[in-house]
Amino acid sequence: MIKLRDNRKFYSLLGLAQRAGKIKSGIFLTRQAITKKKAKLVIIAEDAADNTVRQIMDLCHRSNVPVIVSGRKDELGHFLGKSPRSVVCVVDKGFADAISGAADSR
Repeated sequence: MIKLRDNRKFYSLLGLAQRAGKIKSGIFLTRQAITKKKAKLVIIAEDAADNTVRQIMDLCHRSNVPVIVSGRKDELGHFLGKSPRSVVCVVDKGFADAISGAADSR
């Protein structure tokens, strides 16, 4: 698990992936993408509910999906052009690698 605070490149890539249609956001769609083996990276908001964090982390651990903990729900939603989001899933390997790389470079 990678923990990240403010990173413009990270959020910029997240927004670009959203515009390209490579993001699933929200708990239901993220869980669905993980169980269908489409998730390449999961991002969880730091202020997500404990139960949500536990469920998603367990699913990711079982499915071997990398997880980044970053920002607040309102920040994630803002950079996706949506309402606040607790959980975001990247379904494209190229975007997932780029976003992870931006998170690691912090």
